[in-house]
Amino acid sequence: MSLPPVEIPLGAMRFNSDSQKLEYFNGDVWMQVHTFNPDLNGGTRGLFSGGRSTDVIQYITISTAGNSVDFGNTTESSREGGAASSRTRGLTCGSYPAYSNVIDYVTFATTGNAQDFGDLPDSRRSMNSCSSETRGVWLGGIDGPAAPTCNIIDFVTIASTGNAVDYGDLVTTSSNCSGNAGSPTRGLCLGGTPSTTGSAQYITIATTGNSSTFGDLNATQGNRGACSNSTRALHSHEDNIDYITIATTGNSTSFGDYLNDAAYKCCVSSPTRGVWSGGSPGINVMGYVSIATEGDAVDFGDLVTSTRVHVCSSNGHGGLG
Repeated sequence: MSLPPVEIPLGAMRFNSDSQKLEYFNGDVWMQVHTFNPDLNGGTRGLFSGGRSTDVIQYITISTAGNSVDFGNTTESSREGGAASSRTRGLTCGSYPAYSNVIDYVTFATTGNAQDFGDLPDSRRSMNSCSSETRGVWLGGIDGPAAPTCNIIDFVTIASTGNAVDYGDLVTTSSNCSGNAGSPTRGLCLGGTPSTTGSAQYITIATTGNSSTFGDLNATQGNRGACSNSTRALHSHEDNIDYITIATTGNSTSFGDYLNDAAYKCCVSSPTRGVWSGGSPGINVMGYVSIATEGDAVDFGDLVTSTRVHVCSSNGHGGLG
């Protein structure tokens, strides 16, 4: 007597020993499971773009340690502003001393020069930035050589190209801030405000409107680099690092010490690690921490080119989940 055929449940998984591939059952046939990694080296990639008087883009694989590698060049000769990124694309904007409104972009999984994306509504530099998988947001900055710090917030849709549009206003004007930090729902503006009171602000990325006060940082200093995974954001100031829990509001807490007290460094992150790079005057050192723990930074490697006031992005930061 033959046994009735076994019904295979929808979504069942199996390993095909012939093809050496994982497969799932779609209700009709077995389908091969495809995985996607936007990085050429098997891990999250961090980009350090431009800086004072340079257009060089460098990259690292955040899960490793070692020196950076040349990626290409930005569209501006002195990129100094803010960056936003999805898992596939990184955007930068802002320049000095020739203030520019140009936004450019690169594709993380390749190497090469940046391409034009669109324009900001106004020319400025030294902005904070945050992003989700779909949207990039720039907050604050300096509008011109004689202009005061501004409270402008504008945004773009990362997967497209085109000009940025108005989002809202910061509660407190801010420039020389530290980004890119946030969760998939909440973006942060850390430091660069006139005082430590209210020096952390946040927005809900998917909406539009004004920022809200998050709490006070241990120091108001910006341009020392901030980063995050989806739950915790780190902010560097002088040779110290503090942190906040993104889903709450409140003041920052001490995390540990950085390798040096360089100003104008920036930071990239993966879900587990934050890496700072460069700084003033003429520093090429990179240092990293494990975001989930507390402790001092450890040497990562050296930049190909020393840089400061540069902008940073990754394809694994906290805004991507």
